[in-house]
Amino acid sequence: MANVKVKLVKSLIGSKQDQIATAHALGLFKIGDCAVQPDNAATQGKIRKIAHLVQASEE
Repeated sequence: MANVKVKLVKSLIGSKQDQIATAHALGLFKIGDCAVQPDNAATQGKIRKIAHLVQASEE
């Protein structure tokens, strides 16, 4: 099973509450935080919701 590395590259300030909650669910709290998540439909949906704030890559 593959993993996805997600990095927060933009600030959460000014983002909607649901986008902030999604970032926190992925383990991202501050700019530069990285998290490794399983590559499944749920994770892909979370990444898509905050795509303008994160950078995702295969691991």
